[in-house]
Amino acid sequence: MQAEYRIMKNIVVFCGSSMGTDSSYEEQAYQLGKTLAESGIGLVYGGAKVGLMGAVANGALHHGGKVVGVLPHFLQTKEIAHTGLTELILVDTMHERKTKMNQLCDGVIALPGGFGTLEEFFEMFTWGQLGLHNKPMGLLNIGGFYDELIALVRRMVDNGFLKAENQQMLLCHSDIPQLLEQMNNYQPPTVSKWITKETA
Repeated sequence: MQAEYRIMKNIVVFCGSSMGTDSSYEEQAYQLGKTLAESGIGLVYGGAKVGLMGAVANGALHHGGKVVGVLPHFLQTKEIAHTGLTELILVDTMHERKTKMNQLCDGVIALPGGFGTLEEFFEMFTWGQLGLHNKPMGLLNIGGFYDELIALVRRMVDNGFLKAENQQMLLCHSDIPQLLEQMNNYQPPTVSKWITKETA
């Protein structure tokens, strides 16, 4: 019996346009798409057919899921657009892409990826830190991929650049159902973002 994630109707997934060097990245990306589909959660992602992006989309599509891609026009011309999606939304800029994805989702997951994955994830994460949304944001930590990033975030807290409450906004797990459960139970912090000498 599949778990119910009643709060989240659509989840944005940010991930690499490459497959990476470990076969488990592709396997878990596909499994995430499958799990979302079987849980009745729509997938919103970058619209490409390549890399982990294609794997997560195919995992959802092959199991009857709804998949919406959001792709800038200039990337469509490079012939990387997935042609089997439920819907493909074309936008003009990368920033418009993130804005549209934010509008369409109730939560965000990052799989392994490169600079683009981190930039997309942390811009939306910062919007949450600033109170512009209250959506849960999680890292699917496949094979410890994000261990060093988690350690860096901890160092930000230790050195007074981040509040512990904001650190706790960053959900992380190596297991897909466990991560979705964390996201489903997420409660946004009520503290102000700003750190002063009095609050540090």
